[in-house]
Order: sequence, then structure tokens, then C-alpha cells
Amino acid sequence: MALKIRLARGGSKKRPFYSVVVADSRMPRDGRFIEKIGTYDPRQPKDSENRVKIDGQKAADWIKKGAKPTDRVARFLSNITLEGEKAPVYAWAAGNNPQKGEPGAKAKERIEEKAEKEAARKEAEKEAKAAAKAEKEAAKAAAAEAEAAAEEAPAEEAAAEEEKSE
Repeated sequence: MALKIRLARGGSKKRPFYSVVVADSRMPRDGRFIEKIGTYDPRQPKDSENRVKIDGQKAADWIKKGAKPTDRVARFLSNITLEGEKAPVYAWAAGNNPQKGEPGAKAKERIEEKAEKEAARKEAEKEAKAAAKAEKEAAKAAAAEAEAAAEEAPAEEAAAEEEKSE
């Protein structure tokens, strides 16, 4: 029989209150339990004595018998020490799941697609700038040719006027 030390919810709607119980892991959350060893009231301030009340001796006995506390109850038990002992009733360490925050396959595909679109947009922008620059240079060259032709034209006109006056 796999034993768990876990929370069993009580209280009414929107007013949670939990009992810390030792139960068979196959039983429902609020179902049959073996022994009630404490209470937890999440509506109390965090520094209140009434927020978590657990009989540390009973919890230690059940842990020796093989009961495994859930993560939340383990956190509570790590703050409780028995008289004459320095170590807490249960040594709890925060879990580490590096894959938890990693996006799923579809999200990765969307990110990749977005990156490709961004790269294509930047490439098109570069090409547009290069085309605009080439167009400006062509316009400058055409203007320079027209200006050079205009400079030559007055000299020809002046020569034509001299011939007429003679």
C-alpha cells in the first residue's frame, strides 16, 4: 500500500481550507484517509501561526513507515523540526525542470517561420535600398549628361549667332 501525506480540501466555495492527511495514494483527494495529522489555511497571512499546523511527531513516524509527502506538504515539513533535533522532519529541495519553459513543437515552428519571414523582409529591404541607390545614381548621371549637353549647346548657339550677324 503506497502511502501519501497530502492535502484534503475542505471549506466552502472560494474559502479553501485543507486537512493534512495520511492516505492511500489510490484514494480520491478528499476521500478516505488513515489519519489526520494537521491543517493548512491558505487565507491566513504567511507569518501566522494558524496558517500551517502539523503534528511533527506523527509526520515523522509516518515518513519512517514509508509515507511520501506531496510537494506542498514536503515544503511545510521542511520548516518543522522536532524537539532535540536540528534537522527538519523532511528534507525538501525545489524541483528543477529545465524543459518546463521550453516552447512546444508548433510554437518552435511558428518562431522559425517568423524568423524566415523577418530575414526575407530584411533582404527585400536591402534590395529596395540598393535599387533606389542605383536609381539615384542613374538620375545623377542623366542630370550630369544633360548639364554637359546644355553647356555645349550654348557654345554652339553662340557660334550660330555669330554667323548670322556676319
